[in-house]
Amino acid sequence: MTASAPAFTAGMVMSLSLIVALGPQNAHILRMGLRRQHLWLTVAVCALADVALIGLGVLGLAQLGGLSDKLQGALVGAGALFLAVYGWHALRRALHPPGALAAAAASGDAAAQQPPVRGLRSAVLDALAFSWLNPHAWLDTAVLIGSASLAYGQAGRAFGLGAAAGSVVWFLTLGAAAFWLGRRLTSLHVWRVLDALVALMMWGSAVWLVAGLA
Repeated sequence: MTASAPAFTAGMVMSLSLIVALGPQNAHILRMGLRRQHLWLTVAVCALADVALIGLGVLGLAQLGGLSDKLQGALVGAGALFLAVYGWHALRRALHPPGALAAAAASGDAAAQQPPVRGLRSAVLDALAFSWLNPHAWLDTAVLIGSASLAYGQAGRAFGLGAAAGSVVWFLTLGAAAFWLGRRLTSLHVWRVLDALVALMMWGSAVWLVAGLA
């Protein structure tokens, strides 16, 4: 137990240090919170997906020496394509808001200035895509955390549990912040600015990923 506690704490600290940066996954949770649509479902799916990746890294990939170059390249390519397409859709929403939103803005109906509701299945698939089609998630959780756990020997699993706990704590905190903001930011202008920022972030991440392959 005495050897496990420092490993657990170290795993939590490392997990939080890797996940706090505002990346595609965190931006998606914020957007769902501002939409006030399936926020806690999205948080739960993202957290469970991260825990699964951490478990895969600690129990599997770390023992195998990490991802092969070809698999890593394929993940990066798929992730860059996903981010580029999502960024394009976000830019289209920023430049041409859906008709219902534009009509609500013209009539001054602030309550109606909300994006169309997405179905439950779409919300789950979106969260899984941002979690598992995001190369950063694989590299940060499965590879980096998995490899770091090897330094703790028999306490490596405690390190992994700490990393998983850090991920869950972060997503719950981010979800609470997104929920708080979502009850206050409802105007069409806010949505257009948010979508424009999301588009830039997604494209920037995609370019950075492709550049890293060179």
